Amino acid sequence: MKRVFRLFVAAMMGAAVGGCTSVSYYAQSLEGHVRIMAARQDVGKLIEAPSTPEALRARLTSASAIRRFATDELALPDNSSYRSYVDIHRDAVTWAVFAAPQFSLTPKTWCFPVFGCVPYRGYFDRKSAAQSAVALHGQGLDVYVSGVTAYSTLGWSSDPLLSTMLRQDDTYLASLVFHELAHQRLYVNGDSAFNEAFAVAVETTGTRKWLRAAGDRAGLRRYEADRKRGADFLALVAKTRDELRQVYESPRTPEQMAAAKAATLERLRTRYRQMRDKRWAGYKGYDAWFEAPINNAKLAATSVYGEQVPAFLRLFDLCSSDYPRFYASVRRIADLRQPARAEALKAATTCD
Repeated sequence: MKRVFRLFVAAMMGAAVGGCTSVSYYAQSLEGHVRIMAARQDVGKLIEAPSTPEALRARLTSASAIRRFATDELALPDNSSYRSYVDIHRDAVTWAVFAAPQFSLTPKTWCFPVFGCVPYRGYFDRKSAAQSAVALHGQGLDVYVSGVTAYSTLGWSSDPLLSTMLRQDDTYLASLVFHELAHQRLYVNGDSAFNEAFAVAVETTGTRKWLRAAGDRAGLRRYEADRKRGADFLALVAKTRDELRQVYESPRTPEQMAAAKAATLERLRTRYRQMRDKRWAGYKGYDAWFEAPINNAKLAATSVYGEQVPAFLRLFDLCSSDYPRFYASVRRIADLRQPARAEALKAATTCD
């Protein structure tokens, strides 16, 4: 699953004054970001350079075309983001740390000046992420650490393409670029569920349009199959979250609640294996997720990316697949306060 850490560059300079997060945390974020920005190389120059390996040249040529498509066809920001490249020489650029109480699915949040609150902290150093996870676990929290492919400054700086973004096919790269540029188009402080679902909607519709424009029917079939499996996965996790909520709201002792929690998570694994072997014809792309430990933090992290997506896709259809109209409609909804924002999105019957 795609995971992208929002980097709060604009907030870092106010860390000592704001007091929301430790100065050391902001320092590691700023240092990691500065190192990557200093290593940027212009995509166009790399494509032209004789010394560029042919495999990298081909990927960057595709990335450049994807970037143009994002602006020309999806009305996404025409800026310097994703027009430079950095090889980071590691499997993940950052590590995100999620936490939730032992008997609750409500994630712990961290707040930042300018950008509001989000349900994770991101680290450029794996060891620092692990230390944070240990500290949170010591507070009695469920903890989940996930390596991420890319990070975004939401347009506050010129986000580069990273080597981690090129390790899958062009369809994956297109979806990632469209997703991240959507965040630059619209971002609501403190509402991660709204922000992520909006970006997923732009990513989904944009990737479909890109594949159709390329005449890649086979690629489109693969993409739709991947999306169907993703929807099945999210539905499976949502069912388990509903069951866990009933457990946590019941008058059980902590020991009884822990046992019921463990049994519910084991049912989740059993249901997954049945779905994988029958409905997915043995597709094992999600095996690693289920084979690793599962807890409230991991389930909460998964829920952020999916719950409101169908409502955004329906609104996109109401807007006749016109991106500027869609963005304007979403902006009007985004200007509302919660819970009116979520209710308006769910109840929308027209684009205007």
